[in-house]
This record gives sequence, structure tokens and C-alpha cells, in this order.
Amino acid sequence: IVSIVSIAIIAITPKFSKKIPGSLIAIIVVTVAVYLMKTYAGINCIDTIGDRFSIKAELPDAVMPSLNWEAIQDLFPVAITIAVLGAIESLLSATVADGVIGDKHDSNTELIAQGAANLITPLFGGIPATGAIARTMANINNGGKTPVAGMVHAVVLLLILLFLMPLAQYIPMACLAGVLVIVSYNMSGWRTFKALLKNPKSDVTVLLITFFLTVIFDLTIAIEVGLVIACVLFMHRVMETTEISVIKDEINLNEESNSKEDEENLSIPKGVEVYEINGPYFFGIATKFEEIMSRLGDRPKVRIIRMRKVPFIDSTGIHNLTSLCQMAQREKTTIVLSGVNEKVHKALQKSGFYELLGERNICPNINVALERSKELLNE
Repeated sequence: IVSIVSIAIIAITPKFSKKIPGSLIAIIVVTVAVYLMKTYAGINCIDTIGDRFSIKAELPDAVMPSLNWEAIQDLFPVAITIAVLGAIESLLSATVADGVIGDKHDSNTELIAQGAANLITPLFGGIPATGAIARTMANINNGGKTPVAGMVHAVVLLLILLFLMPLAQYIPMACLAGVLVIVSYNMSGWRTFKALLKNPKSDVTVLLITFFLTVIFDLTIAIEVGLVIACVLFMHRVMETTEISVIKDEINLNEESNSKEDEENLSIPKGVEVYEINGPYFFGIATKFEEIMSRLGDRPKVRIIRMRKVPFIDSTGIHNLTSLCQMAQREKTTIVLSGVNEKVHKALQKSGFYELLGERNICPNINVALERSKELLNE
């Protein structure tokens, strides 16, 4: 009954008062009612905080925890997960606040302050703290729109701890349970959850797997597995967006941005093939490119690989290009690169790939590459 009454008070309060939180009114009203029942009606079956815990109006003594290698190994994965979640929640709160008040927060200051607090509070038996959307919005709705509001919040809580804490022993545990039911309902975000189910299947898969792992096991496992699955699905999407095309006849210059002429097509000489990679060249695409080249079966004298639309290349892509170049040399086919951007150019140069290919076979655009291919054919 105490829990149901607490929930009812919290639910009804916003209709009468927007300033005072319903949970505060519920705790005060229910605590007074239970105190009167215990004192004058002899009803002692309702547990309070004082019945369960010892209440002290003082800060606990600072204690340095004992750390050893085994403890660090056990705590490290959990600590990383909590740190990431804490950072996400704090920055999300700050971003939401920015949108409401039309300001811009400093992410570095936010995380440094949070990190400093979370290094100190454990010494006094505290738990990790983060910025919270609920308290942030409560502050903004009541006129607190600067960091000073958070400082006042902390000072008021400290004063409550030091001067009003003895009164907390009379708060019924059932009342706190009612408050937590409302808090958990507000935090559950079931409307957002329902909306997310309409997203692409890959996103829904990550959502449901993370959700059920959190319920069945714990948050640490859920975050780790969810992040891995999200990364794999992201790489799959990138692989789908990267296209590899083969051109054997002519190139339409009307669609080119790096060509010198815009009125006629460039014809590809016999014995030359042009491959174009459109997208990042990383380990997932490297195998795909190799398969396409091997599937064609023919052995042209020159292979031009256009990389003007390749934003980056990883070590597997470089290794793949090196293997293709070595295989081509055994087949007496020359590889010519065209339109390599500066970032990819530096990666290839640093890896020593150009020593194998030759500086003359690195061309700034397709026009130069075709001229180079004609020279190679004549040779």
C-alpha cells in the first residue's frame, strides 16, 4: 500500500506543481504518515531506512583501497565499460542541454571534471558519478542554465547529508521502492525502444542482442558484445558501399573531374585494362578486388588501377596491392596507379610499395596513366 500510494503521489504531482518534484512530495508525505502510524497506531510492520541501515550525519573517512594485480585484472574491463558509459551519458546530457538553452558545452572540461570526481569519490566509499539528463533538465526547467547550478546541487546535497540525514532514517523502504519504480519507468525509454525497432535490421539486431545480454548476464558483457557486432556490421556496410568496376573500351570524360578534356571520350588501347575502386580500400575489399581480377582470366600488358575515389588504405590493402604487383610482374603485366590522393600516397610511399612499382607508374590522373600505358605497350 505504501509503495502504491507513493507512485500515485508522484504521478499526480505534475498536474498541480511543475516546480517541486513529485518524488520529494511523496517521500515527505509518506514518511510523515508512516511515522505517525508507528508512533500512535502501533503499526511497526513497515521497514524504514533506519531499520535496515545505520545512518550517520557525517562524511565517511577516506580509505585508500588495497590494489593488487589480480584485483586490477578483475576490475579493468568493468572500469573501462563504466568509464565509456559515464562519458556517453554526460556528453549526451550536455548535448541535450545545449539544444534547450542554445549554448555550446566544452566536452573536454566536462570529462576532465567527471574523471577528477570519480578518482576522489571512491576514497570515501562513493560510486561513479555522471551527468544525468533527468537532473540536468530539472535544473534547466527551474532556471538553472549554467555550471553553477550543478555546484549548488552538490552543496545542497552535502548540507542535507550533514544536517538532515538523521531524518532519513524514518523514510520507508517501500516508499523508496515506489520512487525507483517511477525512475526506472522514466529511464526505460520504451517509446524510443519501440521507435528503434523500425530502423534497419542491422541496428535492430545490435539493439536486441545488447538488450537481452544486459537482462540475462550484465551490462559489461552486453556492451562488449554489442560494440563488436556493431563494428562488424559497420565494416559490412562499408564493403557494400565500395564498388570495383572494370573498363576495357573507353572512359566517358563527361563524368570525370580530374581529366584535362571535357568534350570527348578517352579510348583505352588494346592490351590495357582499367580498374576503378570507389570507396575505402581495406581488408574486406582487398580480397574482393583480387577475386574480380582473377575471375577475368585474361592477361593484359598494362593494368591501370584508378584510386581517385579511395579515401584511405590499410595494411591489408597495401599487402594486397603488393601481392597483385608481384603476381603481375611474373605474368609480365605492368601495374599503373592513377589519381592516388595524398593520404593514400603517403601510406604507399612509407610502406615501400613504390620501390616495387616504380615512380613513373604513379600517375596524377587518367590522362597521364593512359599515356604511360602507351609508352609501356611500345616498349
